[in-house]
Amino acid sequence: MKPSPTPGPPAAAYPAPAVRLARLAGAVGLSAVWPPTEDYLQDLAERTGLRPHDLLLAADLPLPETAWHFDAMAGASSSLVFHCLGLPAHERQLLCNRARSMTVAAELLVPLQRRPYEQYPPGFGSLLVRMLELRNLNWSGVARAMCLVSGVCKAGSTIGAVGRGAKPLDAELLQGFAAILGVPVVVLAALTGHPAPVAPRTPAPEELDTASLVWEVRHLTADQVDSLTAYAEALGGA
Repeated sequence: MKPSPTPGPPAAAYPAPAVRLARLAGAVGLSAVWPPTEDYLQDLAERTGLRPHDLLLAADLPLPETAWHFDAMAGASSSLVFHCLGLPAHERQLLCNRARSMTVAAELLVPLQRRPYEQYPPGFGSLLVRMLELRNLNWSGVARAMCLVSGVCKAGSTIGAVGRGAKPLDAELLQGFAAILGVPVVVLAALTGHPAPVAPRTPAPEELDTASLVWEVRHLTADQVDSLTAYAEALGGA
């Protein structure tokens, strides 16, 4: 009589990096590859909607040092997110194009400095919070953007608790994180092993464009973000 197979880890356990990438690949019909090549990560990024930097985080692979250089007073403001969501498609594209064309002197950006309470243990909650750190969003910035883009409204302290593993992910939070990252929630559900919402929302075009804008402004200064916000307001009032 054959022995019973040893039960595997629970779905929500934090698996090895290769397993994390394999889950993402499986969610979009791509074969698993380890170690991943640059071309493979680019293909996986295009299929999932995540950024190659997000995938490097998921795979515990090193990111370029400058990926963590920011103006700590900047990031996507609530006002910028709000105005982007309200613009028609061609004006959202103009806004994103302007953000993409902006440059900033390297000396105006400094490496991210995490406070003691922003040290996160390995886990899917911390992975998602760090993905949003790559977008120069702190806890309160994540909470505000999440509420505006997805309608999932949580306190900044709740986002921090997710990052520290004190609050587990659930279907509602997955929906909120997916909206800011600009990915279908089923992608995050596959990655984390958490059930997706019963009726997962398909990201609306304005949500996807706003998520792209959040990414594009990550390395801008506060003054540049203010300038973009004024431009968005002018577009909306035209």
